[in-house]
Amino acid sequence: MFFERPGGGERAILVHLDGQDPAAREDPQEFQELARSAGAEAVGFVNVPRHQPSAKFLIGSGKVEELHDLVKDGEAELVIFNHTLTPSQERNLERALECRVLDRTGLILDIFAQRARTHEGKLQVELAQLEHMSTRLVRGWTHLERQKGGIGLRGPGETQLETDRRLLRVRIRQIKQRLEKVRGQREQARRGRRRADIPSVSLVGYTNAGKSTLFNALTESDVYAANQLFATLDPTLRRLELDDIGPVILADTVGFIRHLPHKLVESFRATLEESSNADLLLHVIDAHEPERDQQIEQVLAVLAEIGANELPMLEIYNKLDLMDGIEPQIQRDADGRPQRVWVSARDGLGMDLVRQAISELLGNDLFVGTLCLPQRLGRLRAQFFELSAVQRETHDEEGGSLLEVRLPRIELNRLISREGLRVDEFIAQHTLQ
Repeated sequence: MFFERPGGGERAILVHLDGQDPAAREDPQEFQELARSAGAEAVGFVNVPRHQPSAKFLIGSGKVEELHDLVKDGEAELVIFNHTLTPSQERNLERALECRVLDRTGLILDIFAQRARTHEGKLQVELAQLEHMSTRLVRGWTHLERQKGGIGLRGPGETQLETDRRLLRVRIRQIKQRLEKVRGQREQARRGRRRADIPSVSLVGYTNAGKSTLFNALTESDVYAANQLFATLDPTLRRLELDDIGPVILADTVGFIRHLPHKLVESFRATLEESSNADLLLHVIDAHEPERDQQIEQVLAVLAEIGANELPMLEIYNKLDLMDGIEPQIQRDADGRPQRVWVSARDGLGMDLVRQAISELLGNDLFVGTLCLPQRLGRLRAQFFELSAVQRETHDEEGGSLLEVRLPRIELNRLISREGLRVDEFIAQHTLQ
């Protein structure tokens, strides 16, 4: 008798494995939050103390029978495991439980599929889904091959399974080619920003830490922000004006999660490169989260995987509105450099401190001195005033402007190189008296 996969649904029983290995352990509360974010209606939660997973079902046969009864009693259409299942374990469980079975990776992929908005995001999700599906293709077939004899029934010489694997490979290759094109376009845009000497700052952090809320508070944008996991999938870039620095590009990126499936990291590499090519990372941390230290470790692990772990980083401890006795503040290291900022992005508390800390970290190389600009460069003089970089101004005997300025050297180079000139031509050898 051939195996036919059951249909899906929203009524779900959640199964959490509580093993001894702390490195492999998942958070049951986070699991329930993931299921809720996917739109599942949890009609039961089963905690399985399992130290030696079984090869056939992952859990013991007694628990499988118990689950079967729960599925019938709760009229559940789906059983979700807070663990990675092998293709054979999924198949065996679906046969035994007579309903659809999904593992943690499949659940996260489903959330990503719901959240993707842009063409690029949808391509990235489809790639991850197809690569996940390619290892599980055998599960869904009620027949293993379609080669038959007789007129009009002779097959193409390959099984249906082989046909679909081939079609999957073709589709995966097409998506990778499109994403490679997107990657090239992103790199071209980054080169343009580098030529203009515009620094880039990227928000990273655990999912639901408040990155999009902080992004909106800093840039006065209206990016979608919600109290749910993976509210943001598609990267959003906005221009942010900072004192002493001028314009910077701020990027809001996808959140990370414990044991983020490797295929997702690979599929979202074009997006994650916004972080790996940033001049500064803002690591947004949920200060109220009991397991924030473990979440920090997970974020650092993903940053290492995409080659961004060596970049300068500023920690943003968010959600002070949920805590007592802590005021917005900047904490500094032994050299006086900003190390972490405590804020409430939802209430807008500490946003000025975040801007100040970013300015200090990006503006290490400040130019403080006097520039001598002839009258013909009146437009350049006006630009220095627009940036509020002029501390004082006097005039020389020829009517030129002597400007005492304070601004980042990269901004100075950008303004003067636009005129096709060199900075050293205008630096005065004396300061204003």
